[in-house]
Amino acid sequence: DGHGNFGSVDGDPAAAYRYTEARLSKLSEEMLREIEKNTVDFYPNFDDTAMQPVVLPSRFPNVLVNGADGIAVGMATNIPPHNLAECIDACVALLDNPELTVEDLMNYVPAPDFPTGAVIMGRAGIREAYRTGRGGLVLRAKTEIEEFANGTRERIVVHEIPYQVNKALLIKAIADLVRDKRIEGISDIKDESDRHGMRIVIDVKKDANPQVVLNTLFKHTNLQVKIGIIMLVLVDGEPKVCGLKEILESYLKHQIEVIERRTRYDLDKTLEREHIVKGLVIALANIDEVIAVIRNSKDKFEAAAKLIEKFELSDKQANAILEMRLQRLTSLEVEKLKEELVQLDLTIKDLQDILAKPERVREIVKTEMLEIKSKYPSPRKSELSYDYGEIDIADLIEREDIVISMTHLGYVKRMPVSEYKSQRRGGKGIIAHKTKEEDFVENMYVSSTHDDVLMFTNFGKVYSMKGYEIPEAQRTARGRAVVNLIDIAQGEKVEYLIPISDELKEEFKEKEGTDEIPSIVLATKKGLIKKTAVSEFANIRKSGKIAISITEGDELMSVGLLHGNDEIIMASHEGKCIRFSEKDVRRMGRDTQGVKSMDLSASDYIVDMLVVNPDKEVLTVSENGYGKRSSLDDYRLQQRSGKGIKAGVFNEQTGKLASLKQISEDEDVMAIADNGTIIRIHGDEISKIGRDTKGVRVMKLEEGKIVSIAITPREEDEPETPEGAENALTEETVNGETVVNTETPAEATEGSEETTENTETFTEENE
Repeated sequence: DGHGNFGSVDGDPAAAYRYTEARLSKLSEEMLREIEKNTVDFYPNFDDTAMQPVVLPSRFPNVLVNGADGIAVGMATNIPPHNLAECIDACVALLDNPELTVEDLMNYVPAPDFPTGAVIMGRAGIREAYRTGRGGLVLRAKTEIEEFANGTRERIVVHEIPYQVNKALLIKAIADLVRDKRIEGISDIKDESDRHGMRIVIDVKKDANPQVVLNTLFKHTNLQVKIGIIMLVLVDGEPKVCGLKEILESYLKHQIEVIERRTRYDLDKTLEREHIVKGLVIALANIDEVIAVIRNSKDKFEAAAKLIEKFELSDKQANAILEMRLQRLTSLEVEKLKEELVQLDLTIKDLQDILAKPERVREIVKTEMLEIKSKYPSPRKSELSYDYGEIDIADLIEREDIVISMTHLGYVKRMPVSEYKSQRRGGKGIIAHKTKEEDFVENMYVSSTHDDVLMFTNFGKVYSMKGYEIPEAQRTARGRAVVNLIDIAQGEKVEYLIPISDELKEEFKEKEGTDEIPSIVLATKKGLIKKTAVSEFANIRKSGKIAISITEGDELMSVGLLHGNDEIIMASHEGKCIRFSEKDVRRMGRDTQGVKSMDLSASDYIVDMLVVNPDKEVLTVSENGYGKRSSLDDYRLQQRSGKGIKAGVFNEQTGKLASLKQISEDEDVMAIADNGTIIRIHGDEISKIGRDTKGVRVMKLEEGKIVSIAITPREEDEPETPEGAENALTEETVNGETVVNTETPAEATEGSEETTENTETFTEENE
């Protein structure tokens, strides 16, 4: 109970010690109550000038109620404060039933209770701390979202902040984040706290979502803090980390000892008083003889000796008689002594009964603790919120489509899909990824910031990241090495990504137990294929898991999603492809090799695998930039492990098959070359022709080869040529190949007969 300036929640220092004073509060006095009755042991202080208690008799579990925080040599303790009434209720319950578990005790002590209030989020860390002595909790400021009087804007009002958080520094930290533009959507912040309570007002911009702003503040400021719990205490002089039940049991054991020692002390004092009173009663019954003995003695010592000898008294009784006042000789006083003797006898029997019956001692402990609870009401200050999980950073990230690109040397980045503007077929493209001379962009994928992205490596392992966890970078930036994001081995590189959306997870739950549950299909370079249930890829650790067993000389080539009744197309480097039902591939566990997908020649290998979409067309692109769209019907259904059919005409001019995908006319194609060049074109600008043809040029390559393509949603064109110039771009077919012609329309018209004639070479050849 202090008097004077002891500082403030804003971090203001306390006044000098000469201006402050303190005394024990009424509750603190309960910690010392009856310490004079030998309830605890004492030992000398540092210079042997005084004795001090080893431990206080404390009538409530102060180690929990007040908490403790400190560092010693090689050890530390951090016990948060708790609610007085809850701790007493838990002690009483444990006295009634010593078999209670930690979970049972948490019905009485659900969580710590902080003097500054705030909201305790979740119970998992608290339960662990109460069970093992080590854990933690998340403490969040108590806030509310208010509307302005005109209803056009909203503000966040903070009424309580976490324990030991400096209010002034908190406001400064928020202001710094706003100034540095790390937090968007805040227009002003004011401290309106007064003697009636705390009130920090954060004005939210008109176009901002106040809940998103609040979540961001929780994430980046001390409006939400994590508090570690280490319940390290001294048990019989030895440091020990204890759980909630151990601490309460130790405290109750201490209280039982305190009551027993107090009772023995009271019994000793009562027996002493009874002994004295008995002597006084004897003296008063023989008062004339007592007076004669005293009058005939030279001094008090002789008188005491004669009294002891004549009436068989003790030294204490004789001294008490000699010290007795004359008023005690009245008849009334004699009766009072006799009544006192009767009461002393009853008290002695009661105290002896207490010591003889442990259940009575426990009942006294319980009764006295309940008296403390009644005398000092203590409503809980910190609220509890049980529906809490860790703040998901996804709440702070805008959901958007992204392009993820990876280089041959393992550099990865993400960019918004909108970074790529559509160009006309045959355009030169833009640089998508700045690389070293010896590096090149090898793969590119389209995903979402909120998807769980499974990352499959050539070693057949799988890792998991959120889309937003992949670093965002500028279009011409190099990106970040994958080895800095996931723990992969030397020589291992990510080959394929599979986004696992929330919708897919729900689908799996709905179809669980049927043959149509979603599965992941994996194909290797040597033509092995297998499918594994999506559930097998849950809870991927940072160190990854095995997705498919890879034999020596083989590697994972492609991955896809199956939904129970899908079909698969496999495509090889030499231009062969095979289409078969997923039912031809039985479901296997993760740590298996798979089965044969198609019969490959010794020099051939798989370049792509796709899960068939019946509403889309098949797109093939060769290494030298030739591509075409073909009807899915051109790729007939076969049995797995066959030789397959031609996917097109591939020769020295076109190069071998680089990729096989599916596309619709309202989608765009993103083709990427090994020199880092990328182009985005509309799918309907690529000619739709037969399967067994070489196609048209979709990308001019001055050097390098196409290594990958990706299909993205359609975006509007952004004009790049002056008005009317587009009319100057015409197509010409030369020797079976369509190219961009920059001649005038009149010049482009010439040779149209040749064009028509050469187009006929695109007919399907014999297989």
